[in-house]
Amino acid sequence: MKHRAVGAVLFGGGVLLLALAAGLVFVVKPAMTKLPYDLDSSTSVAEAKGATFLQITNGAVAINRGDLRSTVQVTPERAKTAALSGDLAGDAVVWRVGQTVERTDSKELVSAYGAELALDRVSAAAVDWNEQFLDESGTPEKVAFAGQVYKFPFDSAQDNYEVFDRDLRQTRMAEFKGTEDINGVEAYRYEQVITDEKLPLATDRVGLLLGALAPGSTSGDVVYSNTRTVWVDPVTGSYLKVREQQKKVLVPNTGTPVTLLDADFSYNEETVASSVDRAKESRNQLNILGVFAPLGLAVLGLVLILVGLLVSRSRTPATVARHAAVDPAPTRVDQPPVRDDAREAGPLTDEIPPASTNWKSEESTVPSQRSAQGESEKQ
Repeated sequence: MKHRAVGAVLFGGGVLLLALAAGLVFVVKPAMTKLPYDLDSSTSVAEAKGATFLQITNGAVAINRGDLRSTVQVTPERAKTAALSGDLAGDAVVWRVGQTVERTDSKELVSAYGAELALDRVSAAAVDWNEQFLDESGTPEKVAFAGQVYKFPFDSAQDNYEVFDRDLRQTRMAEFKGTEDINGVEAYRYEQVITDEKLPLATDRVGLLLGALAPGSTSGDVVYSNTRTVWVDPVTGSYLKVREQQKKVLVPNTGTPVTLLDADFSYNEETVASSVDRAKESRNQLNILGVFAPLGLAVLGLVLILVGLLVSRSRTPATVARHAAVDPAPTRVDQPPVRDDAREAGPLTDEIPPASTNWKSEESTVPSQRSAQGESEKQ
């Protein structure tokens, strides 16, 4: 009984470990491959050396040249995420994003924008949310964010993705171009190419530029080009490195086109290093909880189950001896029975011997005991 109890405990423990392993694979890991509600704020910095850029200071429009520094900060809006309802509840998160571009030499602000949008927790793509907005001039405007904006999905594929462009307010395809090593992490490289597309700018903004930079013109457009390259950690979908080769040109109906922006922005070394560190940390957590821990628990669980079965079926030597002592002796059935007429007379017989050889009964109903041979001769 003791061995059976121990075996049952080991077997039950093994089953429990297998259940825990399955839980890590089918419950914990899927939960980890979603955008978390408690995401920490992150900051990325990109720099452009020797850029040409438009700068408006106190209403004065000028085209300057110098080094630029772009800072993007992403902050989760936990309260607004908790307030999501309908199809978005539990399946989306709200992020607030802000960007500033300043001159490296004078720290003067060149441009800025703010935005709020909702992202699907699995695909990381923007979803329709009635409170989303983009603010580039101090007045928020309704913008339909779509596609990948600041992140790719977990387990990114070697495929093409629609990526949102803030200037166009639309998505354009980013094509998968191959893999590269970024500080020890294999990254997927995607490239989005935008060539000479007209920006959807308000008429008064275009008029301001025409009046300052193309006198005599009555109309015009701002034409935009950009080659956006993103290196993505395929496991977490996070950006490891970003490069944007942007160009904006004012094209008046008369006169010479004017370059408003010609800059090659790229993540600086510190941003790349911190992005890689975060990706490695997330990868390790996914590997531990999604691969190594379930595998270890499964192996240990199977071992406990096997040991439990062996222990419950085993018997100690004392138990075997006890069972052997109470087992009846086997009956020989392979020998022919001995017939009565074949037995020889002698001391070994199956006749019941008299209880005594020296008693007599005085009653006539009881036959007298035959006397022994010696006594008969004496008589």
